[in-house]
Amino acid sequence: MSFITTVSPAEARDEVAAMYRRQQESWGFVPNFAKVFCHRPGLMGRWAALLAEVKRPLDKRRLELVTFSAAHELGHSACSLAHGRVLREFFSDEEIVHLAEGRVEALLTPAEQAMLRFARRVARDAGSVTAHHVAELKAHGFSDAEVFDIAAVVAARALFTKLLDAVGVMADGPMGDLPAPLRDALAVGRPIDTAPVAALPDSP
Repeated sequence: MSFITTVSPAEARDEVAAMYRRQQESWGFVPNFAKVFCHRPGLMGRWAALLAEVKRPLDKRRLELVTFSAAHELGHSACSLAHGRVLREFFSDEEIVHLAEGRVEALLTPAEQAMLRFARRVARDAGSVTAHHVAELKAHGFSDAEVFDIAAVVAARALFTKLLDAVGVMADGPMGDLPAPLRDALAVGRPIDTAPVAALPDSP
């Protein structure tokens, strides 16, 4: 669901259908966020290329911790749910709830705790970041390039979430298919869509 009219998977043709198919191959259905890109399908490919380059320098644990923390701080249910799921590779469901609540001392290294404080500050109010906050990261061993990488991941997530929120995109139902305590801790923005998901028709 969104606030703008979108092309349904059944009606999609040409570039829109190709973009939908790529997303369906990843998700098993055409997610709500992809549908709003029907008006500018080429932008989805450019977004994917930008995101791939932003992600490239980071290992998966660091990337997902920063992305999840940014999405959660930005109050975006779909991204928080999606990246909270990925964190199950590294943490239990209870631990992910603790991450969402900011109770991280027993879960993360001091360097990771500093990283997430910085990530949440950037997501909340990048203009409040001072040289002191960057110096704190560097005191934990982060290089200047790594500070840039963390900021870039948060900024990229802000771009995506603000675009989707501005046009009313809701998280798809399967994203919320989680135990209630975890789902409730991660669904921090728009409600989860209760409409059935859609998929492209089978090729003839």
